[in-house]
Amino acid sequence: MRSPKLSVILSEAKDTTSLSSTLGPARHFCHRFGFFRSSIGGCSSLMVRLLLTCSLAAAQTSTAAKPADKPASGASVTLPSEATVDSFMQQTFGYDSQVSWKISSIKPAPVPGLAQVDVMLASPQGQQGSRFFVTADGEHAVIGDIIPFGAKPFDPAKKTLEKGITGPSRGPKGAPVTIVEFGDLQCPACKAAQPAIEGLVAAEPNARFVFQSFPLEMHNWAAKGAAYADCVAQASNDAFWKFVAKTYETQADITAANADEKLTALSDGAGVKGAEIAACASAPAAKAHVDTSLALGKAVNVTGTPTLFINGRSLGNISQVPAATLKSLVDFAAKEGK
Repeated sequence: MRSPKLSVILSEAKDTTSLSSTLGPARHFCHRFGFFRSSIGGCSSLMVRLLLTCSLAAAQTSTAAKPADKPASGASVTLPSEATVDSFMQQTFGYDSQVSWKISSIKPAPVPGLAQVDVMLASPQGQQGSRFFVTADGEHAVIGDIIPFGAKPFDPAKKTLEKGITGPSRGPKGAPVTIVEFGDLQCPACKAAQPAIEGLVAAEPNARFVFQSFPLEMHNWAAKGAAYADCVAQASNDAFWKFVAKTYETQADITAANADEKLTALSDGAGVKGAEIAACASAPAAKAHVDTSLALGKAVNVTGTPTLFINGRSLGNISQVPAATLKSLVDFAAKEGK
């Protein structure tokens, strides 16, 4: 087997130069390895794409490929072992001592015949939760996202969200469009996306906007921040939005060591009693609420933050999407929903 070669191409983000210089120039590669996923462009992403040559292309572009047999519905999937996945990662990234990884999960994919592998990659530039799929023969990996398809591709996510959203909201409950943000208060990309999101909410007063906490494991005070936010929301819906705005504003000053102190003070500043919020945030009920929000996000395939849903349509790179495009998506969703 040929040893995969790794490279980097820059995305639109401005902070990719250091990583590209670390991992080398992009050239002579045939497949995109989506470990540093840029479709969301958020805290699940280092805003770059890794490319590698690999053995995925059994048939060359000059050879006509035959349609694959459709896997039997409900067919069992043979999952690759942790040892196999680890060896694959070693062969792929082992040349660079600065890159490390941890296998998060190996499980059946949401479609028949594929195994889903989730890993956490780390480099001096940060951490990245990433995903790929392994075919039933155990000899091929598929890179990319499994996206919904059909006449109404966004309806399943829309219905799941309609049944499951529990977060604080703004706008009329009977609105033709529901916008749901899955966010992480420690996520710099979430902070960067707030002006675009606030602009969209202001431009669409007849849409309902809901915030769902989705603290990422890679962030050391995000879960605590989500618990505080949950408790602030229970005390006052208006205070919640002030708390979130101030938390993003002072995000860089908050650490795992001072999180309780800072978040308590921010709660006071939002107009609720910080001491009561702190006590609430440490209770099991707050963690249960955050876990429920996390489970909802995972049910609609959220893998990073911020992820925005407009009537079930998932969007990433929010800060990079023009305001006019965001508004057009909401307006389109409103017409389709009638």
